[in-house]
Amino acid sequence: MPFFELQHKDENSRARTGVIHTDHGDILTPIFMPVGTQATVKTLDQTDLQNLPAQIILGNTYHLHLRPGEDLINEFGGLHKFMNWNKPILTDSGGFQVFSLGKQKRSRPTTVIPSAVEGSLKPDERDSSTLSTDSGRNDNAQLVSIDEEGVTFKSHIDGSSHRFTPEIAVETQHKIGADIIMAFDECTPDSVEEKYAREAMERTHRWAKRSLDEHQKLSAQNTRDYKQFLFGIIQGSVYKNLRQESAKYISSLDFDGIAIGGESVGYNMEATKDILDWVFPLIPENKPHYAMGIGLSPTDLLIAIEHGVDMFDCVAPTRLARHGMLFVGPTEEQKLRINITNKKYATDSGPVDPNCGCHTCQHYSRAYLHHLFNAGEISAMRLSSIHNLFFMLDLMRQARTAIQENKFMELKNKWI
Repeated sequence: MPFFELQHKDENSRARTGVIHTDHGDILTPIFMPVGTQATVKTLDQTDLQNLPAQIILGNTYHLHLRPGEDLINEFGGLHKFMNWNKPILTDSGGFQVFSLGKQKRSRPTTVIPSAVEGSLKPDERDSSTLSTDSGRNDNAQLVSIDEEGVTFKSHIDGSSHRFTPEIAVETQHKIGADIIMAFDECTPDSVEEKYAREAMERTHRWAKRSLDEHQKLSAQNTRDYKQFLFGIIQGSVYKNLRQESAKYISSLDFDGIAIGGESVGYNMEATKDILDWVFPLIPENKPHYAMGIGLSPTDLLIAIEHGVDMFDCVAPTRLARHGMLFVGPTEEQKLRINITNKKYATDSGPVDPNCGCHTCQHYSRAYLHHLFNAGEISAMRLSSIHNLFFMLDLMRQARTAIQENKFMELKNKWI
């Protein structure tokens, strides 16, 4: 059985449905993947995730390496057993630290995120585990140094020194035990000069080959009773020639899937559309396409699907939920989220969204959620996170049905 089976291509767009087969279960695509940065999707437990239902979740290699550590997770038999999740898991490689902690030029003030999966959020919407930087050049030399072999960085938790090379990053992910793991890469900002973007891209290509070699070596040792799959990552910032060169090279290697990375993806949806258009004709049709960090808005997912993407992840749905920002819609005003903490919802007896089938909308009113946030109750964040994740996952269900019926553009046009 192949890792990925393409089922149907929409007649009016690049949207497509498929199935990713893993030993922990099948994943129907297109799919949104909730982010469990530190072996937990914030405010939820695994029963909540099962009930959504989530098909696959993400773990973050950087954070899991720092605590509790890949060796401890390995002693428990891998992340599935450690966190009591028997469905597929994907981990990033930690390579985003090259962007988030590295010495790269930036043209605007930003908040730096030590997590690849958090790259799609605007500076004021990203996760709370952040590191501040000044505008202009990001001179966090005390936090990281990049060389040909890899990255040396200091923990944002206790300042301890750590080292990631392609080999270490892949070995760490093998110990964590995710079904899908990522090659080590350098994620460049969208404001970087072309000269440096090329240098980083070419380094990413060399690291990709080394990641693949290490993955094949470790896989041959049969340390797991299930198969692990490796994705390569296309880089090249906002430069068409670099993106296409990277797409060709990454596609030429024997990866199981192809990811499109970089700060622009998800953060800047206009640039994201261009990047996807540039690389789509060059990446294999018979492998899953993963756009990293997309999911700030439901419409972002539909745009990516239209451009041929199968997989997405983002902390935005749960991050926004914890601040009372809940997805709705589409409304007549094309309003896609509400702030449930606003006073006007204090007496609103309706559900968050009348068309939503989630546990929260079926059992609780806007007024009740408003009260929970006003009272500072933890259940406010849990119920809101359940809603936002269900909302995204149900949109993916609708998208899969629409694609199968060649009606995807009708669905998209209802939203955009």
